[in-house]
Amino acid sequence: MPRPAESLLVARIGKPHGLRGEVTVQVHTDDPAGRFVPGAVYDTEAAAGTGVPRRLTIASARKHREIWLLGFEEIPDRTGAESLRGTRLVTNPSADGGDSGSDGSGSDGSDGVDGADEGFYEHDLVGLTVVRPAGEAIGEVTGLTVGAAQDLLEVRLTGGRDVLVPFVEALVPEVDLDAGRVVVDAPPGLFDLDES
Repeated sequence: MPRPAESLLVARIGKPHGLRGEVTVQVHTDDPAGRFVPGAVYDTEAAAGTGVPRRLTIASARKHREIWLLGFEEIPDRTGAESLRGTRLVTNPSADGGDSGSDGSGSDGSDGVDGADEGFYEHDLVGLTVVRPAGEAIGEVTGLTVGAAQDLLEVRLTGGRDVLVPFVEALVPEVDLDAGRVVVDAPPGLFDLDES
């Protein structure tokens, strides 16, 4: 189910940690310490039939080896935490004051990556048409994987295959939100690696 346009992805839940229901999270906010506070309530997006509650309330939050670990009031143990894997925590910025960028305005969609104005939220990118530098449409952005070294654009090619594209300026020289497109200058063979 697509998220409403006014909601923002705050985190994606990963694997369980320990026996008390804590989970690792992939952070999608520029202020995790301000967002991950006990009592904060987030809407969830999960696959149908997983039994994930529609809302989760943070019971605990801490960093362990540079990874955020969250516990939720609704999840008492590791078994419950395992069911959360892949769940997205989202918030409505108009209801909670917004997820501010590096300038504090939060109005340009920037997440303040490296202090530059060139960061994007996942919801900004999903649905954009992926084109080659010459303008030929080759697919659509379906997601963003945030990594320690670099982020990866998740792209569904026109033939239906899913590929990952390193989200670096050399390969993605242009993101035009107004035009609804991302230019990918892929080296020969990047999209052919998985073909049989």
